[in-house]
Amino acid sequence: MSIDASTPYPRAADQDVCDSALFTMLITRAPLGVAYLDGELRFRRINEALLAALGPVAGRDAARLIGRRPAEVLDAGFAGALETSLLAALREKRPVSDLELRIEPSPDGADGDRAAGPRYWICSFLPVPAADGTVRGVALIASDATERRATEDAVTRRAEWYRSLIEATSQIVWVTSPSGAVTEDAPQWRAVTGQTPEEYLAGGWLAAVHPEDRVLVETAWRQSLRERTVLEAGSRIRTRMGSWRHFDLRAVPIWRGGEVVEWVGANTDVTGQREAEEMRGRLTEQLSAAALRTSRLQQATSMLAEALTVAQVVQVITEVGRSAVGADHCAVALLDDDGLRLDVVVPAPGRGGGEAQARGMDVDDVAVGEQTVMSVAAREARPFFADSPASLRLQLGRDETACFAPDPPERAWVGLPLLAAGATIGALRFSFDRPRQITEDERVFLEALAGQCALAVERALLFEREHETAEDLQRSLLPSELPQLPNVRLAARYNPVTRHVQVGGDWYDVFALPDGRLAIVVGDVMGKGVLAAAIMGRVRNALRALALNDPRPAAVLSGLDRLFSATEHAEQFTTLAYLVIDPDTGKGVYSSAGHPPPLILSAGDRPYLSDIQPGTPLGWPSTRQQAAFSLNPGETAVLYSDGLVENRRRGVDTGLDDLVAAAAELPPEEAADPERLVDYLVDRLLSGYEQSDDVTILAVHAPLNGA
Repeated sequence: MSIDASTPYPRAADQDVCDSALFTMLITRAPLGVAYLDGELRFRRINEALLAALGPVAGRDAARLIGRRPAEVLDAGFAGALETSLLAALREKRPVSDLELRIEPSPDGADGDRAAGPRYWICSFLPVPAADGTVRGVALIASDATERRATEDAVTRRAEWYRSLIEATSQIVWVTSPSGAVTEDAPQWRAVTGQTPEEYLAGGWLAAVHPEDRVLVETAWRQSLRERTVLEAGSRIRTRMGSWRHFDLRAVPIWRGGEVVEWVGANTDVTGQREAEEMRGRLTEQLSAAALRTSRLQQATSMLAEALTVAQVVQVITEVGRSAVGADHCAVALLDDDGLRLDVVVPAPGRGGGEAQARGMDVDDVAVGEQTVMSVAAREARPFFADSPASLRLQLGRDETACFAPDPPERAWVGLPLLAAGATIGALRFSFDRPRQITEDERVFLEALAGQCALAVERALLFEREHETAEDLQRSLLPSELPQLPNVRLAARYNPVTRHVQVGGDWYDVFALPDGRLAIVVGDVMGKGVLAAAIMGRVRNALRALALNDPRPAAVLSGLDRLFSATEHAEQFTTLAYLVIDPDTGKGVYSSAGHPPPLILSAGDRPYLSDIQPGTPLGWPSTRQQAAFSLNPGETAVLYSDGLVENRRRGVDTGLDDLVAAAAELPPEEAADPERLVDYLVDRLLSGYEQSDDVTILAVHAPLNGA
């Protein structure tokens, strides 16, 4: 069934084709779907393309459609949209275009429709006029837009993905021309910077860059434009609130046909990342500083353990204060016995002590009741901090600059109490030549350092009292002067080791026996301090008592052995050399309890060491022996302790060889003078070595012809 709805058209002169045949050919072969519906909206003609498109909703039978309205044969929703457009074209006598119809696949999945998914058709409706000008029907033209719709959907999805990606990564995108000129607005960027559209179009994203970063970033941007390379930079960006945030800037060229057609940039806010990095950096610095301070505190503890005097403690504290907190000046003051004044302690010389004193550490003693940094710290037993002269005046009511280190003037102060068993024993003071804020970590460090200093000072005070006691004891046991006889001249030296500033157990003694002979002794008690001095005193007194009863060396040493075994510990080690000599004849007797051999100097002969057997130290099981000893006119015998010939770098055998060699180089006139001889030997044997033990030396000289 068909209706001829054509309007007569003039026949072309060179064509012999009727209008009906042409119409039929177009409907049949055109790739578009074509249908004709009459004035009552009934299908009258439909081509295969449209029939195939409507198949899922109308079936594949054209006879089922012809003579019926869409609502009678099509899905209600689909038919409703179709008839609405048909009626508009029919009644309003105007074309209706671009109606998109979605056709779902057939439920039974015929011809793979379900696998293919829905299809989309774009429909146009053209009113068909009659000869009298009325509208006799509507022509339906439909084109398959499924592929175009799929492409548009893909583009839309990509745009959504792209937009979601940008939003998820906090990136702000902008576009410029190939020359870098702004060509379109960037609302996201302006929302951050507060630029107006006119300001952004005029200056672009560069206008919001921090002035200090502008030259560097703009230079990099111009270079990227010129060389067509990717821009990667970082900068601070001004926000609409006037603050500055950190952004990473990246721009890439978009190529087309070998030419850059535009630039696309993405600015990413990395303020949080930068702040986190800065925080990590600060934490790392703080941890490093804390580790360094801990290390310095441990080092200070180790150094203070070796400091035996208060002056040495001050020297250590001075060095640590300078290295740990950069203090320019340091002072330690101790309370006097009445607790009314703070006596400032001068640091020990060496390792920078002299320099420290020259830089303003020689401060005056102060009264505890005065308003000074150390007085407040000691009086109130609390730390005192003043980071500037103004802060000092506010806390003290005075300017302490005039009192301490006037050149250069001090500008910041720290005062710390020295507490021992809860009681104040003094104060520690640091000062700086510039205003200085002490951090909380530094405060903890300084208070810990003050605690270590207090312990070291207390220990040093105990040591100094012990040292003073031992020194007094030893001084009382050594002879105040040596006898000088016409036929015997004597000289002695005692050099205590200075490294530990301890009194040792070395001693010497010379005394007259009842028969006119001289008893000469040089001894060495192992150990330092009061104990060694006490043992030395017992041995010295016992030797004198034994010698006055029976002066023979073998008898005296045997008596000392018995005494030593009864009164001293088995581990105690004591040696001595004992000589009894007649000053008129030079004849005598000698015995040794494990002591180094005497050195003999004779005019015209090479010096040598006596071959008398040394025996064993006191208290060891032994049968004491004695040997004849002769000191001829012009000869000198030198008795000494092992500290003269032995130290950490030189063994005793080498030291004995060095002693003989040094004596051999001495001119005869000096060798004949015991005073010059002992000084010479001490200087030569200790030169180039750190003294590690006490040194005792005693020379006995028999002048020629009694001269």
